[in-house]
Amino acid sequence: MSTVSMNGGRALAEMLKLHDPAPMFGMAGFQLLPFYEAVRELGLTHSLINDERCGIFAADAWARVTGRPGICDATLGPGATNLLTGLVESLNAGVPLVVIVGNSNRDHSWKNMTQETRQSAMLEPAVKSLIRIEQGLRIPELVRRAYSVATSGRPGPVILDVPEDIAHGDFEFPADDFYADPNTISIPAMRSRPGRDVLAQAAEKLGNAERPVILAGGGVHLSGAYDELLNLAEAIQSPVAQTLSGKGAIPCTHPLSVGLFGRWSRIANELIESSDCLLSVGCKMGEIATKRYTLPPGEVPFIHLDIVAEEIGRTTPTDIALWGDAAEGLRDLHELVAADADAIQDRRKDYLAEISKRMTEWRAEAEPRYTSDERPIDMSRMIRELQGVMPEDGILVVDGGFAAHWTGLLYDSQRSGRSYIANRGFASIGYGLPGVIGAQLGASDSPVVGLTGDAGFNMMIGELETARRLGLGFTLAVVNNAASGYVKALQHNMYGQGSYQSSDLDETNYANVAREMGCHGIRVEDPAELGSAFSEGMAERDKPTIIDVVVTRDPSKMLPGVDSRTMVVMKGDRPA
Repeated sequence: MSTVSMNGGRALAEMLKLHDPAPMFGMAGFQLLPFYEAVRELGLTHSLINDERCGIFAADAWARVTGRPGICDATLGPGATNLLTGLVESLNAGVPLVVIVGNSNRDHSWKNMTQETRQSAMLEPAVKSLIRIEQGLRIPELVRRAYSVATSGRPGPVILDVPEDIAHGDFEFPADDFYADPNTISIPAMRSRPGRDVLAQAAEKLGNAERPVILAGGGVHLSGAYDELLNLAEAIQSPVAQTLSGKGAIPCTHPLSVGLFGRWSRIANELIESSDCLLSVGCKMGEIATKRYTLPPGEVPFIHLDIVAEEIGRTTPTDIALWGDAAEGLRDLHELVAADADAIQDRRKDYLAEISKRMTEWRAEAEPRYTSDERPIDMSRMIRELQGVMPEDGILVVDGGFAAHWTGLLYDSQRSGRSYIANRGFASIGYGLPGVIGAQLGASDSPVVGLTGDAGFNMMIGELETARRLGLGFTLAVVNNAASGYVKALQHNMYGQGSYQSSDLDETNYANVAREMGCHGIRVEDPAELGSAFSEGMAERDKPTIIDVVVTRDPSKMLPGVDSRTMVVMKGDRPA
């Protein structure tokens, strides 16, 4: 048996190279220096970031765009603990990551080593799996294991915990241990199918219903089930409502798309309430999607298709449980209803006419806000102007908070796929800037536009240096309301005018900040200038463009409607 001699860090890098790795992000420490040296020698793409959380967010966005595991690394102690928020985002959203984390030298662990803490205990609940490398010779096997776990079932982040002595130690590896499983390089690595009996029951329910609705979640993206979803929806002429994570499951412009459901809705919530059969696909039916567990009505027959068995029935009583991959389950359902499709479609003509009429009415009622000439700028107008210049292959990345809520409700994805990315796994603010970095790296020549609040941008502003260093030509709009807008709006709704605490920010010209950091900066105060500003930003492909959009300072206008947790939604509270 032939062998190859190398240190543990080199073995890690060699295994990553075999998996055609993502662009890596990290900040080195002593523990992983042999890995960094191997990355340099092998010519792998690795970029220094300024905060480990940003590294995870960038890797997360890259993975969402490409469907392949993103890669990040961190040293022990504060490097490791800085990963936590980003890891939970990826875990909850089902995003595949392989994360290499340095740890203490085992000969000296728990002897008050510098920066040592119980990091594994903190990190383990934040990932799908934490794999501790205790024997250097097992590095090839365990890297393959990390990729397999990250890409199978519901995807997620996997940590390779690497003690200092493993990374620096020399080992004699069997040469034939260095190979990759091509099935685990992208998601989904493996597909499972629901049982035929329950599929037949579900098909019968859907076929016999008069007012069915399909609820599409992020699992449609993870499965790549776009064609299968559309084929079934068209066969049974069922409207499709989408979660924030599921946006883009079908094009928002398709006649069967009825937009977002849950906390914010066009007409989807009302359709769900009057439905006589609901099919949920790849949706966890969490707080926002269910409008804090008030949807769907308990008496409506509920069919739940999901790759994770424990999500079925977790929040919503389920009549028919379909455990399996979204694409496989939808394909089987389509085959079962195909023979009766003509009769089903004929029976639902009036239902579809009703949906078309209601969507037309919604758009007419929303139009005054879409075309508002208010100064400071109305959020609806900003979204309309972005929509008008966004090409079909463009990708929109939105930060947590109201940036996601406004675009989720009002922005129309023009195609199926990950053309809209919102960090709804953990919904933390700060995702916008690192998200556009990762998305642009994964999107090749497609234009990438980001939307972040000023509070979220303030958290991550240092990563402008990263983006400039990488020569990335994305556009990031900073929604500047001089506030932590979501919190201020909630305070306004709950406690009244003037009842604001720790929610205001200082007025800042972010276009000037961008220019000082070597980026292109544009400040927009007039809504008539929005379209040209977005066009100018997307035309600049050699460096980042920051568009500082001065939006309303009125807390009563900072949300697209009234948050259902604070008060009853009344007529006129949303653009419907």
